[in-house]
Amino acid sequence: MVPPTAVESSINFSGHPTIKSNQDPLVQQLSLKDDTIIRHNASPATLYEDGLQEKGTTISSTGALMAYSGKKTGRSPSDKRIVEEETSSQHIWWGPVNKQVDELTWKISRSRALDYLRTREKLFVVDAYAGWDPRYRIKVRIICARAYHALFMNNMLIRPTKEELENFGEPDFTIYNAGQFPANIHTKGMTSATSVEINFKDMEMVILGTEYAGEMKKGIFTVMFYLMPIKHKVLTLHSSANQGVEKGDVTLFFGLSGTGKTTLSADPNRKLIGDDEHCWSDQGVFNIEGGCYAKCIDLSAEKEPEIFNSIKFGAILENVVYDPETKVVDYTDSSITENTRCAYPIDFIPSAKIPCLADTHPSNIILLTCDASGVLPPVSKLTNSQVMYHFISGYTSKMAGTEEGVTEPQATFSACFGQPFLVLHPMKYAQQLSDKITQHKANAWLLNTGWVGAGAAQGGKRCPLKYTRAILDAIHSGALNEVNYETFPVFGLQVPTSCPGVPAEILNPTNAWTQGKESFEAQIKSLAGKFVENFKKYADQATEEVKAAGPTA
Repeated sequence: MVPPTAVESSINFSGHPTIKSNQDPLVQQLSLKDDTIIRHNASPATLYEDGLQEKGTTISSTGALMAYSGKKTGRSPSDKRIVEEETSSQHIWWGPVNKQVDELTWKISRSRALDYLRTREKLFVVDAYAGWDPRYRIKVRIICARAYHALFMNNMLIRPTKEELENFGEPDFTIYNAGQFPANIHTKGMTSATSVEINFKDMEMVILGTEYAGEMKKGIFTVMFYLMPIKHKVLTLHSSANQGVEKGDVTLFFGLSGTGKTTLSADPNRKLIGDDEHCWSDQGVFNIEGGCYAKCIDLSAEKEPEIFNSIKFGAILENVVYDPETKVVDYTDSSITENTRCAYPIDFIPSAKIPCLADTHPSNIILLTCDASGVLPPVSKLTNSQVMYHFISGYTSKMAGTEEGVTEPQATFSACFGQPFLVLHPMKYAQQLSDKITQHKANAWLLNTGWVGAGAAQGGKRCPLKYTRAILDAIHSGALNEVNYETFPVFGLQVPTSCPGVPAEILNPTNAWTQGKESFEAQIKSLAGKFVENFKKYADQATEEVKAAGPTA
């Protein structure tokens, strides 16, 4: 066998050598040095080789590439900005979620990012798609300086075929990831050395001051939250989705990170459409992504076998702790962050549905909440008005590590269960969802994957995963439609009195509470008050039926 030459060793999976010609359009566009090495759509194996040259990067005992994201181990939503310009400004929900940045500041940040990338000896370029439905997918290009970031986005986006890459053309959206380099804190509107900026007119995104890979993933999600409703009247959803093998029924799971979207959608008895980001069109549901981004804290083969077994060659483990000799990961160790993660292609899940779309409309809509107060039932059946109220409210508890500075569960309200990624006003998404639920006669449920028996502060325990799975099985089989229900006080929720595989005593928190009647009444009154106060922001645009569907404080 002839040993590979320097050129041969840089061939990527599409058969094209590493770009070095100063006549190449990408080289000219970025004004790169003639000797800059560009890994354009490199294979995972090549990205492993390059990644292992990065400080702290190594291979786990199961073959995954392990990398560190530096100081930032979670998203920085307070540092996300959208450029205020004439083509999109009238649509944007301006405020604390979508902070304005002027076009001059954008130009400074973009120039700063490109100047940094031009100094690198080696760059990585990934061309891929967002959106499995060919009618709506967009072409995305990522330009970055870390192999770990390139492999992450190769996993998370939809990988084109060889023929599609050869005819890829110009991207619809480009990310310049210069996360190793800080933003200019003296620039107008900057509050830290981190800045994640999106320009809908130029269809570009710039990342400075954070190496957390999730910023790229959620940046694309934000773009889809803008493009799909505005251009195509398609509803964008922060949800996972799966489909029954026999009946072909589709279930959507809404929820913030840490509520169980990835875990609950990876069901060996159902086909996984996707674990986090979807769109609901006039023909059905399609995944935005080509991969999964699972939380790894306390991960085990027993509890989550499909995710555990996906951590192999080609996957990325982020910010995990491992034995320095054996490279065996300790998934219980949160000394770096609670937000340990793994990114892997969706086809690593044996039950994945490829292509990741369904031409049938959802039968069940499940709103996931992680209630740290411990007073919401493990499952409630919702009326149409109630599902709208709870969708707009988006109540849950921020889980430790999901965002910088969050070290323990904190009660929060996140409109549409995805407020950090919303570009339009929440009521626009809520109305679209309401119309689709009504049109397609979907059932709606509220599932609490948080604490039962008592709140987190009172020593309660999280609802066991086996019980939540049993509840889901009963929803999918139709068994939960055949049982008796009782009304849960204050919130007016319909709670089943029995469910196959679940102890009856935990189904109604009034009966399950271990801290005394007065304690329970105080806790539920406190939570109801938070709901009422939060909903005041949306009450002027809500119908009387939706407003009446909330709790009585």
